[in-house]
Amino acid sequence: MANFPPVDEQLTYIKKGASEIIRESDLRERLEQSLKTGKPLRVKAGFDPTAPDLHVGHTVLMRKLKHFQDLGHTVIFLIGDFTAMIGDPTGRSVTRPPLTREDVDRNAETYKTQVFKILDREKTVIDFNSRWFSKMAVEDFLRLCARFTLSQMLEREEFHKRFQEEKPIHMHEMMYCICQGYDSVALEADVELGGTDQKFNLLMGRNLQRDYGQPSQIVLTMPLLEGTDGVQKMSKSYGNYIGINEPPQEIYGKVMSISDELMWRYYELLTDVKVPEIEQMKADAASGKQHPMQLKKALARRIVQDFHGEQASTAADENWAKQFQKDQVPENIENQTIAIRDVSAEPDGQTKPSLRVDKLILLAGLAESSTDAQRKRKQKAVKIDDRVIEEHAFSPDSREFVLKVGRKIKRISLV
Repeated sequence: MANFPPVDEQLTYIKKGASEIIRESDLRERLEQSLKTGKPLRVKAGFDPTAPDLHVGHTVLMRKLKHFQDLGHTVIFLIGDFTAMIGDPTGRSVTRPPLTREDVDRNAETYKTQVFKILDREKTVIDFNSRWFSKMAVEDFLRLCARFTLSQMLEREEFHKRFQEEKPIHMHEMMYCICQGYDSVALEADVELGGTDQKFNLLMGRNLQRDYGQPSQIVLTMPLLEGTDGVQKMSKSYGNYIGINEPPQEIYGKVMSISDELMWRYYELLTDVKVPEIEQMKADAASGKQHPMQLKKALARRIVQDFHGEQASTAADENWAKQFQKDQVPENIENQTIAIRDVSAEPDGQTKPSLRVDKLILLAGLAESSTDAQRKRKQKAVKIDDRVIEEHAFSPDSREFVLKVGRKIKRISLV
């Protein structure tokens, strides 16, 4: 029999960062029953393996799962290998191309590896919704669909908007929310977590459970995390993401680049620090007792440690201080050899060559394109041995030098 903290203490931790709980009174009742019987709640969150790499925005739901796990409840990390082949229409004005079974299986394997950077491997239930859908006969699926009407489906914002704009709505897309709702029936979920954009799907689970004679699950929605720009939601397409598989120094530097205001949001959604501690940090920063930079460095260390361990976190912290606070070159920076002929602005590759700076940045892997390299140079973000380089061509004093572009740094050897 599990030992759970007092219900009020559990609710405070569970509500941290949450956007909405439907309904909180039901959750309290379920927690009280759990405390009385010693039986943990079954807490579910579904993840479609649509991409092999996750960013920290994806971990917001995983972090909330961990909070339930910390409190002694059973968490179910559901990989939507069946629904991923349908394609979630959430937030989309056009139909998403379905994934192949090979794509889904490959991505699912990476998800299984990445989730345990947040959750406890020994205490986490991993399941796949193909386990029940692959066994469902056509007549079973038709009976499931018969519980819903077209008008119910058109209440969904994406479908309503497409219908008004006379854009196609494919039948298989309407199946997605029905399948997600049935997942809760199959798992007998007490609580389901999802982003605010998933509310329609999550409520579908409540309705279906009631139809199948189960208690309706509690729905808990989490906000979509803003990216490092503090404006758009975190996304690779916006270039404002922090990938959990990025090098420690890159993660640390990106966290340090966020605004002081956004820092509190990250503490709330990306850490296990409890609300009273965050409020105390805010008060200390406002009173001058603690400098916001020190609090942000503590946040960066926490996030790096989650994905790369304590040693990498400490090293990233020390290297960032050397690079940006003490103006020193960090230890163990990456070395790269570049052929002079590939970057020379002179035809003969003379002893003290004149280098095409944009080409040098590109070949060093510190820019995504020649245009990106040029933009960074014009923004005075390029340094060679701590000298800001604005000109198109530059002659270094040595064939070995340190090249910095923004937060990125490499030691270059010309041959």
